[in-house]
Amino acid sequence: MNTSTVADFFGEIETRHHAWPAGRADLHWHLLFDPATTEQHLVEPYRAITHHPGLAPVPARWLHLTVLHAGPVANYQPDELAHVTKLVADECASLKPFDLLIDRPSVGRVAIECAARPGAPARRLWELTSNVDAAVTGGRNPLIPNTYYPHLSLAYGTAGPHRATRTTLKAILSDLPGGPVTLRATHLSLVAQSHDRHHITWTPITNIPLGNH
Repeated sequence: MNTSTVADFFGEIETRHHAWPAGRADLHWHLLFDPATTEQHLVEPYRAITHHPGLAPVPARWLHLTVLHAGPVANYQPDELAHVTKLVADECASLKPFDLLIDRPSVGRVAIECAARPGAPARRLWELTSNVDAAVTGGRNPLIPNTYYPHLSLAYGTAGPHRATRTTLKAILSDLPGGPVTLRATHLSLVAQSHDRHHITWTPITNIPLGNH
């Protein structure tokens, strides 16, 4: 692999050991934020880099902070999905909303990413959702990710003749204004998520508030 270019994100998730093929809806737990806020502070300031050839930009309405990639929707029985949702809601009732500082983007191996901190409260949600999923399904779904750090991706590397050169992207990024932005996590969102090798979209299933929000 040419490490000087951004790798094909979608190709990698389709060919990994626990593959996620195009068009298949998988359950995902996300932290989602106001699209108007993310448009203003995370999408608009970085169009010069996210729309570079070889990248697929993420529109504000689909910008997400993944907590857990669970199993294929078709593999869950209706009672299992209801049980997962109830148990997660019960656990979230004792938690509180929290702020995440979203850093300026950096050029990752497969995406343009914004790291988020502090990691601990988001990691608590990853542990919570993964433990509930394992308890209800008997552990039949792999743990994705198996090491968690919260982040938002503004664009994904794609396949094709035009590949984004990482040094070029870093140069572009160095000339762009913009600083860290604080987003408040108030709820967990469960969605049925799929991709078409260029974009990630989903159908909402439910939102679960954190604490009494």
